[in-house]
Amino acid sequence: VNHQGVVAQQAMISYQELETLILSIQEKGETPLLVMLDGVTDIRNMGAIARTAECMGAHGLIVPRQGAAPVNADAMKTSAGALEYLPICREKNLVDSVMMLQAYEIQTVASTEKASEEIYHQDLTKPTCIIMGAEDKGISSQLLKRVDILAKIPLQGKIESLNVSVAAGMMMAEVARQRG
Repeated sequence: VNHQGVVAQQAMISYQELETLILSIQEKGETPLLVMLDGVTDIRNMGAIARTAECMGAHGLIVPRQGAAPVNADAMKTSAGALEYLPICREKNLVDSVMMLQAYEIQTVASTEKASEEIYHQDLTKPTCIIMGAEDKGISSQLLKRVDILAKIPLQGKIESLNVSVAAGMMMAEVARQRG
């Protein structure tokens, strides 16, 4: 077949605008659950978080345009197809995104070991955006200053940290438990 030198390339997913996503959730009358990833660059963590988010009823993922894991074939595979169903918002500035979420009365909950309060003592029945940071750097100080709630997952063992996808799953599971 003569292809005449034409090649087409299609993106794996189409990204959504955050405000459009928020409005669509509100129109459905649902309580928003969003997950923001600050600096998560590992493709497999991104895919695993997307898979868990979709299974836990999250309405979407928010990632930065720069410094985020790409949505590629590996991420799609790790997500077990969840990235085909879960809206992804690529935002220029996550601090601005937090401010928009707060303007729509969506509480922002940063998962950080620096918190004094545990996640289990927070009211997650409200509209919520869980914020997760990269394993090596955590959530940026600019975001930590702007969020509504700092919450930690209590750890019992000698290791002082969790894989970000595991921690995200634990945070989302607590939201699902409370909203039961």
